[in-house]
Amino acid sequence: MRRADLLAELNSEYEAWEGLLAQIGEDRMEEPGVAGSWSIKDVIAHLTAWRRRTVGRLESVARGKPEPAHEWPADLHEDDEINAWFHARDRDKSVREVLSESRSVFQQLVSAIQKLPENSLDDPARFPWMEGAPVTGAAFFGHFHDEHEADMRAYLSRQPATS
Repeated sequence: MRRADLLAELNSEYEAWEGLLAQIGEDRMEEPGVAGSWSIKDVIAHLTAWRRRTVGRLESVARGKPEPAHEWPADLHEDDEINAWFHARDRDKSVREVLSESRSVFQQLVSAIQKLPENSLDDPARFPWMEGAPVTGAAFFGHFHDEHEADMRAYLSRQPATS
C-alpha cells in the first residue's frame, strides 16, 4: 500500500468517526449504558488510549527502534485489567478534554504514518502487533468497528433526535 492511499483511507475512516460523534452530540456523551456502564466519552477515551499506543509503535518503526514500553503498570497483563486502568485514569476528564485528546492523537497517528519509510507499509514484519494483517486505514479503526461501533450506533438509535 502506498502512503497516500493509506492516509486517504485513514481520513475517510476518521470523517465517518467524527460524523458519528456529531450525530451523538457532546451533550449526550456522558450518559452511561453505551457499553456496559461506559458512556460514549468512556469509549472515546478508551479508543484514544489504545491509539496512543499504536502511535508509539509506528514512531518506533519510523525510527528503526524497538517498540516502546506501554504506559500502564507492569503488573497488568490482561486487556480487561488494562482497560480498567485506562478507565480509572480517564473517567474524570471532561467531554471536551477527551474529544481534544482523541483528535490530537489522531493527528499524531497521521504524523507517525507520514514518517514511515514508504517500503515499510507492505512489510508485515515491521508491524508485528498487526499479526500479519495489512496496514490499512480500516485496520487503524478495527477495534472501534469490531468492539464498539455496534454499541455506539445502538445507543444512538435509542435516543431522540437532537434539535
